[in-house]
Amino acid sequence: MKRAAVWTGAALLAGLAAWQAASALQDTPEAKAPTSPVAASPAPAAEQSAETNSTPAPSKAKPSAPLPESRVVTPMAERVATIGVLNKRNGLSRDLTMKPGDAVRIGDLVVRLRACEATAPWEPERWTGAFVQVITRETRTTWRKTFSGWLFKESPSINVVEHPIYDVWVKACKMRHPDIGPGTIVARGDDSGAASGSRSKAVKSAPAAVAAPSAPDSAADSATE
Repeated sequence: MKRAAVWTGAALLAGLAAWQAASALQDTPEAKAPTSPVAASPAPAAEQSAETNSTPAPSKAKPSAPLPESRVVTPMAERVATIGVLNKRNGLSRDLTMKPGDAVRIGDLVVRLRACEATAPWEPERWTGAFVQVITRETRTTWRKTFSGWLFKESPSINVVEHPIYDVWVKACKMRHPDIGPGTIVARGDDSGAASGSRSKAVKSAPAAVAAPSAPDSAADSATE
């Protein structure tokens, strides 16, 4: 009986110890898994990409708007010149309408236009000129360049085509000039010239000096007496 009681007490003690150990294991908090430094490293890269995306892209320079047609000089290839030709033997004359680069043959005469020019309307002196080459036939198979240079309408004596039969001169050069001169400031406003409601963007020029008013003629006569 004593041995049975001892074995029963030992079993109870062992079960109690096992129960305490199990409860102790349940009460112990679970250890958190350590975060690896490799997994945390992508964060700066993401921040850098966000900063890169937030940085505004450099704006491209807008191309300058082309000048209106009224402010552009006619290209040389589009100009039209009128050249006069006279045959001194028979007194016949004719006008040649040509563009730079054209060549016209009249019998034993060839007229080639290289360029033409005319001064703008606002220039103090009007000049109309053309660069002309005159080629004449001397024999059946021989041609000679008789003249090559500028001819001027307003002053033909500056350059003359010296030939016993043919005379050549410039009569006109049709071309377009800008509607304003160089350095002119165009004020923004309506067509009537009145200032619009918005402030003008034109650059203000320096005020001109005001001249002193001249004395009337009567006062000048009295001062002289």
